[in-house]
Formats: sequence, C-alpha cells, structure tokens
Amino acid sequence: MYRFFSFAMLVLLAAACQSGNTSSETEEKTIEMEQNVTEKAMLRHVVLLSFKEESSQEDIKKVEDAFIALQDKIPQIKDFEWGTNNSPEGLNNGLTHCFLVTFESEADREVYLPHPDHQAFVEVLSPHMKDVTVIDYWAK
Repeated sequence: MYRFFSFAMLVLLAAACQSGNTSSETEEKTIEMEQNVTEKAMLRHVVLLSFKEESSQEDIKKVEDAFIALQDKIPQIKDFEWGTNNSPEGLNNGLTHCFLVTFESEADREVYLPHPDHQAFVEVLSPHMKDVTVIDYWAK
C-alpha cells in the first residue's frame, strides 16, 4: 500500500509542476490522498499456532488445508496468507504456524468468527492445537 502511496505522491507532484499548481494546492491534494489511504486501512487477524506432539504431519496438513479453504467459503475474507516459522532468533515460544486473515471492517470479522465454516475449522483444529495466540490490528 505504501509503494502505491509513494508512487501516487510522485505522480501528483509531477502533475502539480506541469499544471502550475501552487504549493498550497499541491499540499491540499497530498492531504486528500493521505486521507484516502487511511480510509482504506485493513483489519488484520493474526493467528499463531503450535501443534501437539502426538499430531502427525497428516493431521497438521488437514488443519492447514481447512484454514486455507476458509478464504473460498467466507466472502468477508479479503486476503489470506500463511506460513511456518523459520526465524533464526528462537523467540517463537514453540509457535510454528502463522495465518494472516484480512478484513475490510470489524463487521466483517464479526461475521467471520461465528460463521459455520469457521466453526467447522475450529473443530478440525481443536484436537491438534497445543497453543494459540491471536492478535487483531488495523494495518497502518
């Protein structure tokens, strides 16, 4: 998003120079663009997981697949990504998987959490989950 904003700023400044706009007109347009970028902030839902020692790789794969499938089942999910820890710092406290779900609004998240497909995923996850940390934030 920031790359888009930087690019848009360059385009705006170039247009201002060509059109003969004053610096105050350019500043007003810059403020307007910043407000538009702020209005498009997305809500991130971060889920960090670890699995029980007795859970097999096949069990873990089923959980991964079930989480991944939610993006096609719940239209309020605007973006989704996931991965496994590979940090060399050793500060993951045993958490091995990160899932990042993006929503446009808190209302969308409120639909997602009790959604039957999300609840079905929780049923797949629960027998294998050792630990979880969830944090939600508005991307800046």
